[in-house]
Amino acid sequence: MPVNVFFTFIFGLIFGWIVIKVTGAPLKLRGLILGCCSAGNLGNIFLIIIPALCKEKGSPFGAPDVCQTYGLAYSSLSLAIGAVFLWTGAYNIIRANSNVTEGDGSSPITQTKVLVSGGTRCADSEDNHSISSDRVDECALPLISNPTKTKVPLLERAKGIISSVSGAIDLSKLFAPSTIGIVGFIIGGTPLIRNALIGDDAPLRVLRESGELIGGAAVPSVTLIMGGNLITGLRGTASVPPSVIAGVVLVRFVLLPLVGTALVKAAVRYGVIRPDPLYQFVLLLQYAVPPAMNIGTITQLFGVGESECSVIFVWVYALASVAVTMWSAFFMWTLS
Repeated sequence: MPVNVFFTFIFGLIFGWIVIKVTGAPLKLRGLILGCCSAGNLGNIFLIIIPALCKEKGSPFGAPDVCQTYGLAYSSLSLAIGAVFLWTGAYNIIRANSNVTEGDGSSPITQTKVLVSGGTRCADSEDNHSISSDRVDECALPLISNPTKTKVPLLERAKGIISSVSGAIDLSKLFAPSTIGIVGFIIGGTPLIRNALIGDDAPLRVLRESGELIGGAAVPSVTLIMGGNLITGLRGTASVPPSVIAGVVLVRFVLLPLVGTALVKAAVRYGVIRPDPLYQFVLLLQYAVPPAMNIGTITQLFGVGESECSVIFVWVYALASVAVTMWSAFFMWTLS
């Protein structure tokens, strides 16, 4: 499955680059286009679709209870792997393009510098900006010629060490979703930790039960949040070329599913993966889902393409109800 998700990401980048070249998309939309084409919704949709399909009569996935158990496992694995690729690949692609956008003059950034020289003079880099009262008070303080050494309390020294370490490590990156996803793999793959969390007799099973309660509300909550973010797209406050929207729709719902069908069928034919209908269906569906909802969150983090992302998402997710249904029916027909 990691290899399959990698292929969805790579082929999405290739097709997204073609869309940019063909449509002549502006600079501020290039990172958004690459992110929408490469990173699919590999988590929430699977957690909704797979359990529903397992309950359908006549499905090619076997007994409903067994199907749901393995289906949730495959969906959770897809969610974790997709999060790693999203927050390491698409995140940095959009970040790089946001830096380019800022540097080309379309998003000017004004910086104010304050110069303090000798403790007697303060100057602002802009003449029309006044110096704050706190800075004036600081400049008015006289210099101490013979400072006395004071003993720093242990608590203050500990705070200083923690501040310096946190500044050097960058805790925001340390606790990024991709890092947390890798930690989840470590916890699930270590028998000692797994047995302490999972099971009726596990001593820390309360942590898993709490996680299940939060996770049960996460999917509908995220879906509602996404619906709220689409309001900007419905209002039409941003202008996105129709060719860009058509290109993203073509990549997500036509080109990638065709490529995924060929790759998965070839892998089954040559014995790379075992002929499990449910597992094959999950691999195939990874190519036919709309863009990841966290793409909107990433654009908000960097403040570039937020409204345009909403417009693209309105059209893509409106068509997803038809496209995902048709491709799901096709995949199930090929697996029957």
